[in-house]
Amino acid sequence: MDPHIRKVAPEELIPELLTLLDQAESVPLTITGNSMTPFLVHGRDTVFLSKVTRPLKKGDMILYQRRNGRYILHRICRVHPDCYDLVGDAQTEIESGIRPEQVLAIVNTVRHKGKILSHGSFWWNFFEGFWLRVIPLRPVIRRVYSLFFRK
Repeated sequence: MDPHIRKVAPEELIPELLTLLDQAESVPLTITGNSMTPFLVHGRDTVFLSKVTRPLKKGDMILYQRRNGRYILHRICRVHPDCYDLVGDAQTEIESGIRPEQVLAIVNTVRHKGKILSHGSFWWNFFEGFWLRVIPLRPVIRRVYSLFFRK
């Protein structure tokens, strides 16, 4: 492990990150956890978070705080007048009723496999579009994919 990198618990990190968002246009956050695979991989990929300055829409990746206090990065799959439904790219279960005040930041750019991606790139559009439309089929698609592209 790089001696200049320090791992910090989310409860400690997120308040600092929110302070940085008040001072900077974009703040990097390395992905931890597996709920956003296959697009974002634990320890490999980085998201660049910004303040939310526009209405959120289907496909947006947001950082939010659950009612239990946990911080989560997921994608909006439905927008309601007073809340959002969210799902991780690796998941099929939708989390409903996320209120606007629970949303902390939006992802505008990612470093995916070392390359910078944003809106308009092939993989960004794939996961924002097609992947959101096939939520119930995700396990089957991933199984078939792994048969052809095993490492």
